[in-house]
Amino acid sequence: MAAKKKRRHFTPEYKAEVVGLCRKSGKSIGQVSRDLGLTETSVRAWVRQADIDDGKGASGALTTAEREELAALKREVKTLRLERDILRKATAFFAKEST
Repeated sequence: MAAKKKRRHFTPEYKAEVVGLCRKSGKSIGQVSRDLGLTETSVRAWVRQADIDDGKGASGALTTAEREELAALKREVKTLRLERDILRKATAFFAKEST
């Protein structure tokens, strides 16, 4: 069984620098990713997302801000559903106790 690689996290500033390097260096995304020890898939995703944020992406693609807002809203919905379920159970419990 192969050892699983630990997932690395990069700051938005670092991603922006890598995207800028891809755009301005004249090197391919593959070459930039090899030079920096990054996966080509990650760098391609960063470049694609930067294009979307710059208004050059596909129609209907979400910007980084929209993605962050969507993630926050999904977390809030999950929390609200959990709270609702707890209140339902508490209501059923107390209704049973009062009879």
